[in-house]
Amino acid sequence: MADKDPIKPYGDKQMSFDRRYLEMALIWARNSYCRRRQVGALIVKGRMIISDGYNGTPAGFENVCEDENNVTKPYVLHAEANAITKVAKSNNSSEDSTLYVTTSPCMECAKLIIQSGIRRVVYCNRYHKTDGLDLLKRAGIELVFIDPEKEIYELQ
Repeated sequence: MADKDPIKPYGDKQMSFDRRYLEMALIWARNSYCRRRQVGALIVKGRMIISDGYNGTPAGFENVCEDENNVTKPYVLHAEANAITKVAKSNNSSEDSTLYVTTSPCMECAKLIIQSGIRRVVYCNRYHKTDGLDLLKRAGIELVFIDPEKEIYELQ
Protein backbone atom coordinates (compact mmCIF):
# COMPACT_ATOMS: atom_id res chain seq x y z
CA MET A 1 0.00 0.00 0.00
CA ALA A 2 2.82 2.36 -0.84
CA ASP A 3 0.48 4.23 -3.17
CA LYS A 4 -1.54 6.63 -1.00
CA ASP A 5 -4.12 7.37 -3.68
CA PRO A 6 -7.24 8.15 -1.58
CA ILE A 7 -9.66 6.03 -3.62
CA LYS A 8 -8.75 3.08 -5.79
CA PRO A 9 -10.33 -0.19 -6.87
CA TYR A 10 -9.25 -3.44 -5.21
CA GLY A 11 -6.09 -4.78 -6.72
CA ASP A 12 -3.11 -5.55 -4.55
CA LYS A 13 -2.73 -8.36 -2.05
CA GLN A 14 -3.40 -6.25 1.09
CA MET A 15 -6.64 -4.93 -0.37
CA SER A 16 -7.73 -8.46 -1.14
CA PHE A 17 -7.01 -9.62 2.42
CA ASP A 18 -8.75 -6.55 3.86
CA ARG A 19 -11.85 -7.25 1.84
CA ARG A 20 -11.99 -10.93 2.83
CA TYR A 21 -11.49 -10.28 6.55
CA LEU A 22 -14.14 -7.57 6.45
CA GLU A 23 -16.54 -10.01 4.75
CA MET A 24 -15.87 -12.45 7.60
CA ALA A 25 -16.60 -9.71 10.16
CA LEU A 26 -19.92 -9.09 8.39
CA ILE A 27 -20.76 -12.78 8.73
CA TRP A 28 -19.64 -12.79 12.37
CA ALA A 29 -21.98 -9.82 13.07
CA ARG A 30 -24.94 -12.14 12.43
CA ASN A 31 -24.22 -13.79 15.81
CA SER A 32 -25.45 -10.64 17.57
CA TYR A 33 -28.88 -10.70 19.16
CA CYS A 34 -29.20 -6.93 18.76
CA ARG A 35 -32.12 -5.85 16.58
CA ARG A 36 -31.13 -2.24 15.85
CA ARG A 37 -27.62 -2.90 14.60
CA GLN A 38 -25.49 -6.02 14.36
CA VAL A 39 -21.74 -5.36 14.42
CA GLY A 40 -18.90 -7.84 14.01
CA ALA A 41 -15.17 -7.45 14.66
CA LEU A 42 -12.03 -9.49 14.00
CA ILE A 43 -8.51 -8.78 15.20
CA VAL A 44 -5.90 -10.06 12.76
CA LYS A 45 -2.15 -10.27 13.26
CA GLY A 46 0.25 -11.87 10.82
CA ARG A 47 -2.67 -13.07 8.66
CA MET A 48 -4.11 -14.96 11.66
CA ILE A 49 -7.38 -14.14 13.38
CA ILE A 50 -6.40 -13.74 17.03
CA SER A 51 -9.77 -12.57 18.34
CA ASP A 52 -13.36 -11.93 17.35
CA GLY A 53 -16.39 -10.24 18.78
CA TYR A 54 -19.87 -8.98 18.09
CA ASN A 55 -22.10 -6.57 19.96
CA GLY A 56 -24.22 -7.99 22.74
CA THR A 57 -24.82 -8.27 26.44
CA PRO A 58 -22.13 -9.41 28.92
CA ALA A 59 -21.69 -13.13 29.60
CA GLY A 60 -24.47 -14.48 31.79
CA PHE A 61 -26.98 -11.77 30.86
CA GLU A 62 -30.11 -12.33 28.81
CA ASN A 63 -29.52 -11.97 25.06
CA VAL A 64 -31.73 -8.91 24.70
CA CYS A 65 -29.92 -5.74 23.64
CA GLU A 66 -32.81 -3.27 23.44
CA ASP A 67 -35.38 -2.24 26.03
CA GLU A 68 -39.14 -2.05 25.45
CA ASN A 69 -38.68 1.35 23.73
CA ASN A 70 -36.11 -0.14 21.29
CA VAL A 71 -33.28 1.78 23.00
CA THR A 72 -29.99 -0.09 23.38
CA LYS A 73 -29.40 -1.08 26.98
CA PRO A 74 -26.44 0.78 28.55
CA TYR A 75 -24.54 -2.40 29.42
CA VAL A 76 -24.42 -3.78 25.86
CA LEU A 77 -20.82 -4.29 24.76
CA HIS A 78 -19.65 -3.18 21.33
CA ALA A 79 -18.05 -5.69 18.98
CA GLU A 80 -14.64 -4.01 19.26
CA ALA A 81 -14.75 -4.11 23.07
CA ASN A 82 -15.68 -7.80 23.00
CA ALA A 83 -12.82 -8.63 20.63
CA ILE A 84 -10.28 -6.57 22.60
CA THR A 85 -11.25 -8.03 25.99
CA LYS A 86 -11.25 -11.53 24.50
CA VAL A 87 -7.69 -11.16 23.18
CA ALA A 88 -6.63 -9.65 26.53
CA LYS A 89 -7.73 -12.89 28.25
CA SER A 90 -5.71 -14.99 25.79
CA ASN A 91 -1.99 -15.54 25.28
CA ASN A 92 -2.06 -13.31 22.19
CA SER A 93 -1.11 -9.67 21.91
CA SER A 94 -3.02 -7.17 19.78
CA GLU A 95 0.10 -5.00 19.43
CA ASP A 96 0.53 -3.95 15.77
CA SER A 97 -2.59 -5.82 14.64
CA THR A 98 -5.49 -4.85 12.39
CA LEU A 99 -9.08 -4.54 13.56
CA TYR A 100 -11.75 -5.36 11.00
CA VAL A 101 -15.09 -3.99 12.16
CA THR A 102 -18.35 -3.62 10.29
CA THR A 103 -19.17 -0.13 11.67
CA SER A 104 -16.66 2.64 12.38
CA PRO A 105 -15.72 2.83 16.07
CA CYS A 106 -17.32 5.15 18.60
CA MET A 107 -15.24 7.28 20.99
CA GLU A 108 -15.23 4.66 23.78
CA CYS A 109 -14.07 1.90 21.46
CA ALA A 110 -11.48 4.20 19.87
CA LYS A 111 -9.86 4.64 23.29
CA LEU A 112 -9.71 0.86 23.75
CA ILE A 113 -8.26 0.43 20.26
CA ILE A 114 -5.48 2.93 20.97
CA GLN A 115 -4.61 1.37 24.33
CA SER A 116 -4.60 -2.16 22.90
CA GLY A 117 -1.86 -1.38 20.36
CA ILE A 118 -4.00 -1.95 17.26
CA ARG A 119 -2.39 -0.05 14.34
CA ARG A 120 -5.00 -0.34 11.57
CA VAL A 121 -8.78 -0.22 11.52
CA VAL A 122 -10.70 -1.39 8.45
CA TYR A 123 -14.47 -0.81 8.33
CA CYS A 124 -17.35 -0.72 5.84
CA ASN A 125 -20.18 1.24 7.50
CA ARG A 126 -19.89 4.75 8.83
CA TYR A 127 -21.28 5.45 12.31
CA HIS A 128 -23.21 8.73 12.49
CA LYS A 129 -20.72 10.21 14.97
CA THR A 130 -17.13 10.68 13.75
CA ASP A 131 -15.44 11.49 17.07
CA GLY A 132 -14.06 7.93 17.35
CA LEU A 133 -12.46 8.13 13.90
CA ASP A 134 -11.12 11.60 14.69
CA LEU A 135 -9.42 10.27 17.83
CA LEU A 136 -7.95 7.30 15.96
CA LYS A 137 -6.54 9.65 13.30
CA ARG A 138 -5.02 11.82 16.02
CA ALA A 139 -3.35 8.71 17.48
CA GLY A 140 -1.81 7.87 14.08
CA ILE A 141 -3.85 4.73 13.51
CA GLU A 142 -4.33 3.89 9.84
CA LEU A 143 -7.99 3.95 8.84
CA VAL A 144 -9.36 2.18 5.79
CA PHE A 145 -12.94 2.47 4.57
CA ILE A 146 -14.15 -0.19 2.16
CA ASP A 147 -17.43 0.13 0.33
CA PRO A 148 -18.00 -3.46 -0.85
CA GLU A 149 -20.83 -2.50 -3.21
CA LYS A 150 -18.85 0.14 -5.10
CA GLU A 151 -15.53 -1.65 -4.61
CA ILE A 152 -13.95 1.49 -3.14
CA TYR A 153 -10.88 1.26 -0.93
CA GLU A 154 -10.26 4.58 0.82
CA LEU A 155 -7.28 5.37 3.05
CA GLN A 156 -8.16 8.07 5.54
